[in-house]
Amino acid sequence: MWKLGRRIQANRERLGMKQEELAELAELSVNYISAIERGVKCPSLDAFVRIANALEVSSDELLRDSLAVRFDIRSTDLGERISLLKPRDKEVILDVVALLVKHAQK
Repeated sequence: MWKLGRRIQANRERLGMKQEELAELAELSVNYISAIERGVKCPSLDAFVRIANALEVSSDELLRDSLAVRFDIRSTDLGERISLLKPRDKEVILDVVALLVKHAQK
């Protein structure tokens, strides 16, 4: 679970947050946060949810290095938003995405 700890640490640092601040927001001890980030301890589900909420990040983002198969929340959210568009607007957006994918594959 060291990858999870590293991902938590990276997201905490991205926010400019100290371990003490994360611990306070998640209502956990600083020692526990430190042990999770170092990969010494694996957080309970409750602690994991508290940490994700404190970091304002999805569980998918925190687990992306740990799961062989993952569910991408952002893709689902975008798919739902695109499905609400008028057919012509939807077509334009999907054409742009197709071009971006084609470019990325080169």
